[in-house]
Amino acid sequence: MKVLLVLGSIIFPLLMYVLKKKWVMMRVVFNLSAIISSLVFGNIAASSIYQIIKDNTVLMTNIHAIFLNPYFLITGSYLGIYSLYLLLVLMEENLKG
Repeated sequence: MKVLLVLGSIIFPLLMYVLKKKWVMMRVVFNLSAIISSLVFGNIAASSIYQIIKDNTVLMTNIHAIFLNPYFLITGSYLGIYSLYLLLVLMEENLKG
């Protein structure tokens, strides 16, 4: 499973980079997906912390339940892959001049 995660973190940003080169519209799709993912990810995190504060429970034991939320995991994964994709784009721009 660890190998799959490492390979995915290498392959998916490269695939996004290639798709961006072939279809300019994909850049908009990737950016819009990142905006939506950031909103979902942030709102889930904020609402979980708010619930802990509201219920006056122990933060360190209850906050780990957030990792059971599939939307949190999916959006967080996309944001990680997207950040690697952005680093590839930035590297390309720096190499060009």
